[in-house]
Amino acid sequence: MKQSTCCPPTSSQEKTENTSTTVELDNHRKGIREAYSQVALASEEESSCGTSSGCCGVSDDVVINTLISTRLGYSQGELDQVPDGADMGLGCGNPKAIASLQPGEVVVDLGSGGGFDCFLAAQEVGDTGRVIGIDMTPDMLTKARGNVVKGNYGNVEFRLGEIEHLPIADTTADVIISNCVINLSPDKAQVFREAFRVLKNGGRLAISDVVATAEMPEQIRTDQEMIAGCIGNASLIEELENQMQSAGFTNIQIQPKNESREFIKDWVPGSGVEDYVVSATIEALKP
Repeated sequence: MKQSTCCPPTSSQEKTENTSTTVELDNHRKGIREAYSQVALASEEESSCGTSSGCCGVSDDVVINTLISTRLGYSQGELDQVPDGADMGLGCGNPKAIASLQPGEVVVDLGSGGGFDCFLAAQEVGDTGRVIGIDMTPDMLTKARGNVVKGNYGNVEFRLGEIEHLPIADTTADVIISNCVINLSPDKAQVFREAFRVLKNGGRLAISDVVATAEMPEQIRTDQEMIAGCIGNASLIEELENQMQSAGFTNIQIQPKNESREFIKDWVPGSGVEDYVVSATIEALKP
């Protein structure tokens, strides 16, 4: 009898390598989840888990968070629209500013945290639209759902899940937004594949994130605090473009914001990280 050759058996070495990769990815996510759980809890306990100057930090001081967010591109009017506690001073930009949201649209926010960008989006899409926030940190979800009640939002919901495996049906969203979260993923290519799956035909990405402008030193690239702080895991622009093209996106535009180096250097003062990364706007379409 002729033996089939279409599915050769997996070698023990391949199984070991696959297992090692899975463990490594899970350990990466575990570190991120723990860091942002501390952020969520710290904001409730009026303390700080680290720097209060940007992406990985949090402050209980409303004035500090307002200063941070206005540096990132939010207006005072936008900050006044959301429930107290939703603005945690996180992020590296304002994705809504490039999203061109319309009434009735369905928006998905990857890594929604306390819900800040979701609540701003909810006002743009109106009662006929819907906003779905995804976060893998239960403590953040608890905070965000509490903010839904505070603000009496009927068109916003939050779901527990990883951005590499979205708990959302195919072709659901008109727009996907994200603020300094995709950079935290250990598998960005899979994030873009999932984003493509979830978007409707003609749907669009509107993302603010950190990108690398030069190869980073090993001590920055692999440092766990730097990774959790949106810096260490940053990809070069060309790498991101290739991943997005492979996922199927077109009209890809990645615009580095060199002025962002001014606030990035405050994230880890004295480290020189601003020489290697900047905030960028990332836009693309699903044909």
